[in-house]
Amino acid sequence: MLMRRNRREYIRRREDTRALVHARIAHYNSFYKLTVGRVFIKNHKSRWGSCSKLGNLNFNYKLVHLPLQITDYIIVHELCHLAEFNHSPKFWALVARTTPNHLRLRRQLRALERAR
Repeated sequence: MLMRRNRREYIRRREDTRALVHARIAHYNSFYKLTVGRVFIKNHKSRWGSCSKLGNLNFNYKLVHLPLQITDYIIVHELCHLAEFNHSPKFWALVARTTPNHLRLRRQLRALERAR
């Protein structure tokens, strides 16, 4: 039963999440000017987002349930992987250009995950 309810929730929320993600990518990419491949909304069990070497961005449909600042942090994080496919100081400096409070937001995200 849980599996079906989870799938129904995913199908119901996928398009809301897609619209949110595309709007926020457009907003932040007006600053970064990176080439974005395709954007996928998935039902991940343990990831909020990921970036492929092909330039595709994947996001969890549950982003729509998070506070907007944390959703923005996740989107900026994955967007910056298009320029730096690692977690080097150069990557974090790129994230900080539009999200200077990214460390605080990351801590908040971890706290939300622990509360589940």
